Amino acid sequence: MGRLANKVAIITGAGSGMGLAMTQRFVEEGAKVVAAELVAAGLERLGELSGVTAVRADVTTQADVDKLVAAAMDLGGLDVVCNNAGIMDGSLPVGDLTDAVWQRVLAVNLTGPMLLSRAAIPVMLRAGRGVIINTASAGGLSGGKAGAAYTASKHGLVGLTKNIAATYADAGIRCVAIAPGAVATNIGLGGEPSPQGLATLQKSMAMSPRVGQPEEIANLAVFLASDEASLLNGAIIPADAGWLAF
Repeated sequence: MGRLANKVAIITGAGSGMGLAMTQRFVEEGAKVVAAELVAAGLERLGELSGVTAVRADVTTQADVDKLVAAAMDLGGLDVVCNNAGIMDGSLPVGDLTDAVWQRVLAVNLTGPMLLSRAAIPVMLRAGRGVIINTASAGGLSGGKAGAAYTASKHGLVGLTKNIAATYADAGIRCVAIAPGAVATNIGLGGEPSPQGLATLQKSMAMSPRVGQPEEIANLAVFLASDEASLLNGAIIPADAGWLAF
């Protein structure tokens, strides 16, 4: 019996990086996982895992989000949501930012978590319990560790986390966020970096004490999803090797 035995979880962006590591660790801890992925290669990787229901889904589309919740209900309920899907923005400053990059980054990084949380909360309210874990970023707690769209989206996700936590605490629903620093993943770019944006990113990354591994973030997600973290609600937890302390 693992720490997540008898729990059903939805994990977005599950086909690579932190999402894949979360999926693997959740299954190891006894959870049934609905793993959402948009990229074909990621879906293939998920299809090789036991205990995983892989679903092709775009988190910015309500119909796809509803499909994820329905898949969880087919497995017996919905206990945990990990809003992990995210993209970067090429570290573009405001002066170089296009409308397309701005809109896409906010759609994936902020609107997507809102849509899935909105679909999951009625189910959790009926059950009287639930955990929502958002993958924020050190860039959501600082002004200069990424581009303008990414930074704004992650600051927004921090605010969304705290609002959900405050609103639904009395109903038994917890909402927390992990704020990773530099992690070895292949997170996609919402736009090509400008010379200024690339220089900003390289300078920022050079200050990171070390690069984390996806499994380290996944271990934290397992704890937050478990009953061991029952007192944590509205918390934004940096997982950055002390990057924000500098």
